[in-house]
Amino acid sequence: MNVLIVGRGGREHSIVMSLAESNKIENLFVAPGNGGMIEQATCISIDEMDIEALIEFAKKERIDLTIVGPEAPLNAGIADRFQAEGLKIFAPTKKAALLEGSKSYAKAFMEKYDIPTAVYETFTDVRSAEAYIKEKGAPIVIKADGLAAGKGVVVAQTIVEAVEAATDMLVAKTFSNAGSKIVIEEFLDGREFSLMAFVHENHVYPMIPARDYKRAFDNDGGPNTGGMGAYAPVPDITEEHIAFAVENVLQKAVDGLMEEGHPFTGILYGGLIVTEDGPKVIEFNTRFGDPETQVVLPLLENDLLQVFVDVLDGKNPKLEWESEASLGVVVASEGYPDCYDKGIAIPTLEKGHDTLIVHAGTTFEGDTLVSDGGRVLLVGAKKPTLQEAREAVYQVLEPQDKFFYRNDIGMD
Repeated sequence: MNVLIVGRGGREHSIVMSLAESNKIENLFVAPGNGGMIEQATCISIDEMDIEALIEFAKKERIDLTIVGPEAPLNAGIADRFQAEGLKIFAPTKKAALLEGSKSYAKAFMEKYDIPTAVYETFTDVRSAEAYIKEKGAPIVIKADGLAAGKGVVVAQTIVEAVEAATDMLVAKTFSNAGSKIVIEEFLDGREFSLMAFVHENHVYPMIPARDYKRAFDNDGGPNTGGMGAYAPVPDITEEHIAFAVENVLQKAVDGLMEEGHPFTGILYGGLIVTEDGPKVIEFNTRFGDPETQVVLPLLENDLLQVFVDVLDGKNPKLEWESEASLGVVVASEGYPDCYDKGIAIPTLEKGHDTLIVHAGTTFEGDTLVSDGGRVLLVGAKKPTLQEAREAVYQVLEPQDKFFYRNDIGMD
């Protein structure tokens, strides 16, 4: 088969690395890709948002299957356009992707279909938002309604911090149009985990759970980011937790979308938290998580391409997982998730035994590999235990000028 991956980040590099192991692929393309993918795939200089150019390329190169990584093209309707042209694509339609594209839509959807989540209200007016915050007290969570690259969430510990976050989003437009509407919801206390699943219509095939770290700095300090590290599986998440989440979250969601007339095909991601009342949804994503994908896919024993094909054909892919632990730590540009420089020569890291380096924000300037984003690399390892995986990763990492990473991934 000829396969096209759409995207340029660490998640897409991880997908490429897994697909490159398949003997069922003749040509593997990625658009636009990054500096780390060139050894495993052919990078094509088409932006992931240039949907018409991607369609033209898919036709010209006789692409048998396209897999979409990032959320922006999903919410721009890439699946709808590919399907209209008779091209096979593993991705949700624009209306199905709204489950991630609009937090207010997702909350109303969960309320309608009895999916456990936090109590919430939606606001477009800052005075009404401020009054609600003062009524409910802190801690409280403020979320930009639209896509904000994983950074549009503030867990406010005080009323002052919460009002400031609401004002930044609604008035100062910190997240541009993504924050023209906000969701304010109760703070949920508990242990978080991510549960991704391959989905086609009403069929759900869950992966193993992962745990990611959103805060920029050690001990969960600093602002929210797209994710600074992750590990899988998660020892404190039981089979009962997973079964509950599959039945009461993922299955209810896809059944609800079917009822709405928007059947889901692709990856459905539940960002979940185990509360005293059981698992509840923090958020939905409608694609592979980043950096969760980088620690989950290395543990998948199946041929990933065959999984995609089986799911699309309505067959159970019978997912099998290695009985090891996988952990990854993100190396980010100094200043991320706020202002940071690009074009900095990336750290030289020597891979150890059973470790891997996944590229995210990298590109070539001449023959030099340089930074091209906030999250630059992920160093990962797969070992018999989580502690061994953690030790293997941190043996590779070392402090670097212009870059930083968390030192406490996997210590919880």
